Amino acid sequence: MNGERYKKDLDALIAKGGQLQNAIQYECYPDEFTSTAEASLGDQTKGFIDSLPSFKEEYQPWYSEAKALVRQLLPDRLSDFTRYYEKPKSRRDITHENYTIEDYLQGLNITVGAGVTLSKIVGPDAAIPSFNQQISIVKSIQESFRSSLFKVRQLAQADLFDSELDAARELAKTQFHRAAGAVAGVVLEKHLKEVCDNHSIKVRKNAKISNMNDDLKDANVVDTHEWRFIQHLADLRHLCAHDRKKEPTADQIEDLLAGVAKVTMTIF
Repeated sequence: MNGERYKKDLDALIAKGGQLQNAIQYECYPDEFTSTAEASLGDQTKGFIDSLPSFKEEYQPWYSEAKALVRQLLPDRLSDFTRYYEKPKSRRDITHENYTIEDYLQGLNITVGAGVTLSKIVGPDAAIPSFNQQISIVKSIQESFRSSLFKVRQLAQADLFDSELDAARELAKTQFHRAAGAVAGVVLEKHLKEVCDNHSIKVRKNAKISNMNDDLKDANVVDTHEWRFIQHLADLRHLCAHDRKKEPTADQIEDLLAGVAKVTMTIF
């Protein structure tokens, strides 16, 4: 089920990306784009151009969805994918090489001179290669689906985690709080092990949630906020599985279940 869902999401993202590619080309080079379209579409050109989306309005939703899929299915390319969008923090001068999609969305133009001597140094058209690279990264995920059983184990694991969390929720509804927390803790532990494997982090023997959480933070897979959040979940799990002096509350179990579900859906 997950595999089919990802494939449909990818197909839709790539199709939408193709529309946005046409849109940014038209916005930057309207005359050239129209001439090219007329050569192949003839009388249908106007309707085709009128149907193009606004890149500035529709890019951000596309980027958010594509970034989530790249994070989950191609984590090694995530930094490349975001780099094409985000302005470099260390940037001093703006050139064709470091002009980003974020610059384009802000309508950034770099010029020199004034009046009749005004000339452009770099402008919105410099963002086109960056967007083309993002499209290529998303397409590489699709090719992986077609050519191999890419990430089948992770997709099957996600289905299993969903089922186990559903079982934990049923236990919580019937007031078996410790049991519900223990099951959720096992899901969290398994998922962190999977994340470590995805990033080639060697997991020590008998590693606990806190150990893997530390390793992921050291490897910059999770940031400080995410590390603290996972540590909080580990503390709740310990309360359910090991601390017999204090009973977990219904609110604590609800926090644990919601937190584990969030981690399994956002950290890969």
